[in-house]
Amino acid sequence: MEYFIQQLVNALSVGSEYALLALGLAIVFSIIGLVNFAHGELITVAGYAMFFAAATWLPNPWLALPIGIGGAALAAIVFEKVAFRAIRNASTNTGILTAFGVSIIVQNVFIIFVATRPKPVQTPDFLSSMITIGELTVPTLQVLETVVTTIAIAALLIILKKTTVGMAMRAASKDFMAVRLMGIKANWVIQSAFIISGILAGIAAVFIISRRGAVDPFMGSVPVLKAFVACVLGGLGSLQGAVIGGVALGVFEVLLQVTLPQEITAYRDAIVFGVVGLVLVAFPQGLLGRKVELGDKEA
Repeated sequence: MEYFIQQLVNALSVGSEYALLALGLAIVFSIIGLVNFAHGELITVAGYAMFFAAATWLPNPWLALPIGIGGAALAAIVFEKVAFRAIRNASTNTGILTAFGVSIIVQNVFIIFVATRPKPVQTPDFLSSMITIGELTVPTLQVLETVVTTIAIAALLIILKKTTVGMAMRAASKDFMAVRLMGIKANWVIQSAFIISGILAGIAAVFIISRRGAVDPFMGSVPVLKAFVACVLGGLGSLQGAVIGGVALGVFEVLLQVTLPQEITAYRDAIVFGVVGLVLVAFPQGLLGRKVELGDKEA
């Protein structure tokens, strides 16, 4: 029983990480139709922000956490203003190529001016501690990741339903032209979406860095790929689908990790992507995606 609970906590932790990143991708895509593959570099920026803060003047490693989240949010603003605003009305292919371009540029900036090797990042010792309840022992980091993700999702729901900017983003995801006709500035809505995506990426980066203990220029590549798969699985552009897809992907990964024979474990990701492909054959729009008929306004 204890082993089952430990693996359940592990699965929810991994799923929470994917859900946070998938939400950041989904909220941007739902408004401007951009698949932001540079989203992974927000994790990298957050990691290096924590590294430089801890390595230079920061006396308390707890203070590095908000610095990392703030660094990711600031990077999201810069990405939107410098790279994505100019191609806002361009084709989908242009947006994807631009996102890949931003990703490659950021990676090479860190390679040239910092290093290719991982840099150790100090995080609070509390995050590497264990929680013991009777005979059950689980990592504090995994429990916190699930709890913080739940709080972040709840806060996002409140923002979307109760605030002016949230209602504007919801309206923009349905009909951007109508939002503009109501006098709401497009730049304000889009930049707000990027800021939220940056904050979500920064929160995920804190847990990723705490687990890895180091940052390198390529650390965001795999997480953003998994997050994109989670988005597609849940229904690209659906915020609820992003959460469900992320949690489902994480749970399935951990399930395979603990059940597959050791000699097959190396093929776990291939099996995961294969099963996701089969699910998409049955549900081409994703689990919660909206089916758009030819000629619909949102096609």
